[in-house]
Amino acid sequence: MEEEKVILVNENDEPIGLMPKLEAHEKALLHRAFSVFVLNEQNEVMLQQRAHHKYHSPGLWTNTCCSHQRDGETNIQAGTRRLREEMGFVTPLKETISFIYKAPFDNGLTEHELDHILIGHYEGAPIINPAEVADWKWMPLEEVKVAIAAEPAAYTAWFKIIFEKFYTYLKL
Repeated sequence: MEEEKVILVNENDEPIGLMPKLEAHEKALLHRAFSVFVLNEQNEVMLQQRAHHKYHSPGLWTNTCCSHQRDGETNIQAGTRRLREEMGFVTPLKETISFIYKAPFDNGLTEHELDHILIGHYEGAPIINPAEVADWKWMPLEEVKVAIAAEPAAYTAWFKIIFEKFYTYLKL
């Protein structure tokens, strides 16, 4: 099976090439990504705990799902694909904001992404894929903000950055 490739982009989100995912993270090159946030009617966000065998950030809590677009795939198509693969359900998604962030990890890898935040609504329970997800929970937005401040080591590096952008977007 061919290694998954990411779409390298410039700061204007214009594609400039493809590269194997691991290599892009080793070289800290800017690439396209997306983050999905699913909310329910109580204004709670669905969080996932990353599987404990992941090569970075294992066992940490993060947004509903996130990954990288494939060549030729829209942000919505990519978000829908990963939501189904990781959380076992599909719901309509809409694009919100995008921004660039950089987050180095202790293992030498770096997330340097132009991240597109997608939002959806869902009332059910997911059917998690144990290869990707260890656990999940609904959490009120205000409690997430407090929990990140109280115990930042329990959350992924990108989630701490992305949640602040997402929270600000929702409050506008």
